Amino acid sequence: MSKKPTREEAFELLKKYNKNESLIRHALTVEGVMKHFAELFDEPDVEKWTVIGLTHDLDYELYPEQHCIKVRELLEEEGWPEDYIRAIQSHGWGLCCDIEPVEKMEKVLFAIDELTGLITAAALMRPSKSVLDLEVKSVKKKWKDKRFAAGVDREVIQKGVKLLDMDLNFIIDETIKGMRKVAEEIELKGNL
Repeated sequence: MSKKPTREEAFELLKKYNKNESLIRHALTVEGVMKHFAELFDEPDVEKWTVIGLTHDLDYELYPEQHCIKVRELLEEEGWPEDYIRAIQSHGWGLCCDIEPVEKMEKVLFAIDELTGLITAAALMRPSKSVLDLEVKSVKKKWKDKRFAAGVDREVIQKGVKLLDMDLNFIIDETIKGMRKVAEEIELKGNL
């Protein structure tokens, strides 16, 4: 019998499997953006979106070679619902698993996971070191420079945006807005 995990339970689980500060910061970033999109789309269960965002890389630090696969076992042990597990696994579609994002929440996670990395890098390059004064055009400029944040897979972002059938500029803008709401927690408030 599975029950819906709370945000507190999800955060404890995240800390159980992740000690790396930058991975925890990334989890908090994705959580903030997922919450923003859930509110933007008037989703009835905002906490579900935040919990999935927070734990999407649960297995990454300890099991990088089994990323998006091992997470099923970890979450089944915790009694998590199948739809949560599936959503988390689907963000690795075409990269480390074959579970395609089909629900809106899954598609958002797939699109914004890599994008938050690009936005973080772009914000840190600014004199302010802040996401609060970052604009879409600055991110788009950095997007074109393939050497900038070279680890960010732009094709994955584009694939996610296509799955959502939305405009890339809109997704970048809303992702920035989501990150601004948690700027302090993710250390991107900078010196503004």
